[in-house]
Amino acid sequence: MTSYDALMLVALEQAELAASHGDIPVGAVVAGPDGSVLGFGCNRREAANDPTAHAEVLALRAAGATLGSWRLNSCTLIVTLEPCTMCAGAAVLARVDRIVYGAADPKAGAAGSMWDVVRDRRLNHRPEVLGGVLASECSDRLLAFFGRDTVG
Repeated sequence: MTSYDALMLVALEQAELAASHGDIPVGAVVAGPDGSVLGFGCNRREAANDPTAHAEVLALRAAGATLGSWRLNSCTLIVTLEPCTMCAGAAVLARVDRIVYGAADPKAGAAGSMWDVVRDRRLNHRPEVLGGVLASECSDRLLAFFGRDTVG
């Protein structure tokens, strides 16, 4: 069990919530330096008719509201699926210290799989990345949602 397993379980609960309203089961949590949950979110694109309503964006917004600042220095973004380019960019702009994800996304992941937005040397901030936390549990939810053997 890694130090991020408990937080990933919270993100997985959010993923289940997303699936319950017809969205792709992705959940995210932003944790403060002490490990406390500052914000969380689940995919709500279908529910909100909003193309930007990804779990990560909603969790980052909630954490910013909790802290009263858009700067999420010393915070960690925990997400069940490797962030896409939009979400990876939002994490960089929010100045999170690290991104922890469960399942890799070889078709659209932007934290090292398809692209590596978060470690692009041209950007002014580069979070640490840790992938594979509870990867089986995270990918199982996606596989069940899509009803096939490959994600994407």
